[in-house]
Amino acid sequence: MAPAPLVPPLVPPPSARPALDFAGHRFAVAGDRALFWARHGALIVADMHLEKARWYAARGQPLPPYDSIDTLDRLTRLAADTGARQIWCLGDSFHDPQAARAVAPAIARRLAHHAARARLVWVAGNHDGLSGDAWGGTVADELVVDGIVLRHQCLPGETRPEISGHFHPKLRLALRGRSVSRPCFAADDRRLMLPAFGSLTGGLDVRDAAIAEQFSGPYRAMLVAQGRLLAFPCRDAAGCDATA
Repeated sequence: MAPAPLVPPLVPPPSARPALDFAGHRFAVAGDRALFWARHGALIVADMHLEKARWYAARGQPLPPYDSIDTLDRLTRLAADTGARQIWCLGDSFHDPQAARAVAPAIARRLAHHAARARLVWVAGNHDGLSGDAWGGTVADELVVDGIVLRHQCLPGETRPEISGHFHPKLRLALRGRSVSRPCFAADDRRLMLPAFGSLTGGLDVRDAAIAEQFSGPYRAMLVAQGRLLAFPCRDAAGCDATA
């Protein structure tokens, strides 16, 4: 009797990260909110918004001050899993300029941990207030690597391939009668938008006009589910085709 055909598991092993191809380069999706560019040993994240809960607490809205710890601990796990030699943070790494200069001791220890193990690059965002050699890393307005521009907010009229953050895209779907919202990537052939990496960031529907108008035509929302990268075509602000 011939042996039964092998059936691949529904969930790939941890080492089998889904791949995302953009501008002629291959990136691995690390976790569900980051990219790893093996060619440069770079882990790429956007919009961590560190110390956001403390910012709200100082303004009379007490929140548990653990969002930054969770965010940086997830970053630590991804950096270890990928063996990242560099960590590129695409803006709004801190929630406000004051937090960027004076963080809680537990956060400072975690930042020092990353600075000791990888080259940190802080791309300036609209919240950060970072300057100089911030937290053991360097600050840049943008990066240009292998012809790809990496910046915080996509720039209208940019003709080069571009990776950015800022908009915190999320895909909202109706599944089995329930509304489900997940962080997602948004992309067309020239522009790739990362989800927010922070644990207390919220998000904007990937179909919202503020995101749709950043693309010149149809684009796609992508998210990780059961170890696979799923793509949902988006035509415009009218919506994404969740049945595709």
